[in-house]
Amino acid sequence: MIMKKAIITGITGQDGSYLAELLLSKDYEVHGIERRSSSKNTSRIEHLYENPNFFTHYGDLTDNSSIVHLISEIGPDEFYNLGAMSHVRISFDVPQYTLETNTIGVLNVLEAIRRFSPNTKFYQASSSEMFGAPGVEPPFNENTPMIPQSPYGVSKLASYHLTQQYRNGYGLFATTGILFNHESPRRGENFVTKKITMAVARIKKGKQKSLVLGNLEAKRDWGWAPDFVEAIYLIMQQPEPGVYVVSTEETHTIQEFVEEAFLYVNLNWKDYVTFDKKYTRPNEVPVLLGDSSKTQKELGWKPKKKFKEIVYSMVEYDLNNL
Repeated sequence: MIMKKAIITGITGQDGSYLAELLLSKDYEVHGIERRSSSKNTSRIEHLYENPNFFTHYGDLTDNSSIVHLISEIGPDEFYNLGAMSHVRISFDVPQYTLETNTIGVLNVLEAIRRFSPNTKFYQASSSEMFGAPGVEPPFNENTPMIPQSPYGVSKLASYHLTQQYRNGYGLFATTGILFNHESPRRGENFVTKKITMAVARIKKGKQKSLVLGNLEAKRDWGWAPDFVEAIYLIMQQPEPGVYVVSTEETHTIQEFVEEAFLYVNLNWKDYVTFDKKYTRPNEVPVLLGDSSKTQKELGWKPKKKFKEIVYSMVEYDLNNL
């Protein structure tokens, strides 16, 4: 049996590391693309370097030559594009960089596949932030109108349409997963969920006195990252490319996340949490709730880990790893 080859962008991130583990368990040869940085950022994948079928390469989505070189040299069966400027609030501060990375980067990959490896299957990581327009009521599915409310959402919507264009216009296997929020202990430290759980752990151990947050009323559809990565893999294994919403179909406010995190360590969140408007967005999306019925029906996928379990797992990890 010939071993399948996969390229993953965003390999050092939460989803990239979990996906690499999953593909290696299925006997893939996995190639990760990582950006050159003066600060080492490979903690999520250090344990994978011992696997003889795991490789990393320097490259960047905005550097077309590096993308062309890697696709031409490796000839992957599957290309998972998980790399992005992925922080919604920060995208308001760096809109040009966000669009260049998340949109032009996708164009670079699609063009390289079309020209040099047309049999490669391509997965685009789309986002629930493409939804959220005022007047469009949740839950959101594959047919919901998309009017994003942030530069990040705009960049993801543009790359969503590019993927569709290359699927319809050139016949590429270019498929899309629209993933709603998904968390784990590997979540980046500047995301609100990780900010909360790390602060709770530090407060419990006397290393921090308070936690400053923005809008506590925003509702999000929070899932477990390893569950969602399983959905990504299943989307790529379908006989035909398409669009799939991946969500838990339930929402919780940021305040609920805070309450559960502090409850886990037997503290009252009201004694420690304060508000600062600098952590709010110019355009707020009050509710993101997904309808994943198509995904559950066609892929046989269901989310396994519940909201409270996710929060507790993250807090427990941070308590043990301060």
